[in-house]
Amino acid sequence: MRVTRYIVQLVFLLLVIGVAFVFQGNCERWCPFGGVEAAYMYFTEGDMLCSLGVSNFFALGGVLVSVLLLRRAFCGYVCPMGTISDWTGGLGRRLGIVQIRLPENVERILRVLKYFVLAAILVATWKAGELIFRGFDPWYALTSRHGTDITLWAYVALAVTVLSSLVFVLPFCRWLCPFAAVLTPLASAGLTRVKRDTQHCQGCERCSKKCPMSIPVHSLTEITTGRCLSCMSCLDVCPANNGHTEAALTWGPPGCLGRPWSQAALVCVLLFCTSAAVAASYLLPSPSFAHSRGTPPKDVARIALKVTNVSCRGRANFLVYFLERDDIYEVPGYLKIEAWPGPGTVPVEITYDPAKTDEQVIKRAITEAYLDVARNEWTTSPFKIENYQPPALNLQGFPMWKNGGLKGS
Repeated sequence: MRVTRYIVQLVFLLLVIGVAFVFQGNCERWCPFGGVEAAYMYFTEGDMLCSLGVSNFFALGGVLVSVLLLRRAFCGYVCPMGTISDWTGGLGRRLGIVQIRLPENVERILRVLKYFVLAAILVATWKAGELIFRGFDPWYALTSRHGTDITLWAYVALAVTVLSSLVFVLPFCRWLCPFAAVLTPLASAGLTRVKRDTQHCQGCERCSKKCPMSIPVHSLTEITTGRCLSCMSCLDVCPANNGHTEAALTWGPPGCLGRPWSQAALVCVLLFCTSAAVAASYLLPSPSFAHSRGTPPKDVARIALKVTNVSCRGRANFLVYFLERDDIYEVPGYLKIEAWPGPGTVPVEITYDPAKTDEQVIKRAITEAYLDVARNEWTTSPFKIENYQPPALNLQGFPMWKNGGLKGS
């Protein structure tokens, strides 16, 4: 069972490394905790935090489904931070480092810390409208490729997480991980659980000593706590499970729902939830940025464009700035802008009133320089539309051109 779990951990870790470093992808768009951070802004304003997308919600949904079925198996098999911490602890044991087990009363207090971490992150994020946790996130330190917004504190958090894992078992996962604070209450209602047969149990307590989450397996008949990772380490070390017809420890749904499940069933469920989340994000594309102006008329038209330089929410708002301009390229009437910000060329859909404007007016508004009278300057557009060549720009007739007021964005 341990080997199977290590193989699954390795596969998901290599997948993350491939996306981040080989394909230069944005791993933040697939982080399920990003869905938690972005929920308030998305459902109140229709926008996503910078660097995130609706894919975060699909990833979060996939994880939540797996939690309802497998408890916190995501943490024990899929999460890269859990994998690195787990492997670091294994390395420490091979080096002869004795891992410290804290008294239960101390452990109970430390477990509460992650809920305060979660509350602080969400309040700060919702107030600032930015990913505040990014500056301290060990996960971001791993996958950002040392981006321009990476901070020293993220590397410090990563180093502390790794080094402390040599001495303590999964310290970040148990005490500080904000996503664990989201999952643990829900995992308490999980379908599967470890079950202990008191008739075959030898009372050796090896299961409890091996449990990475400090669950007293030897004293329970069913492990229903939300802390359980379904790692099956307790099943691995149980002497009554090795060479005996009747096992003392089994894993699966409640007895009324059938026989125990194998670890292969767990892996299949995890793969299904992960694949379904990825497939849903592509089959059900939803804009991660939306803005509207005015009341929609009875008849509307829609234009679908491919636009460059709409890389984040800030750039999407800059696109709105050009579409809501009040100079000679003004777009009159109702407007609704939906965008999928990201690197390169991204989809932008604009709904408008065909009785008052048309596609050519919209395209020129996006690409032409904007005369901002209030600031007494021209602002050049950073946006380009795929397969569209704007007419030659002629500003010589405007007084402000003579004053040298053209400003690059």
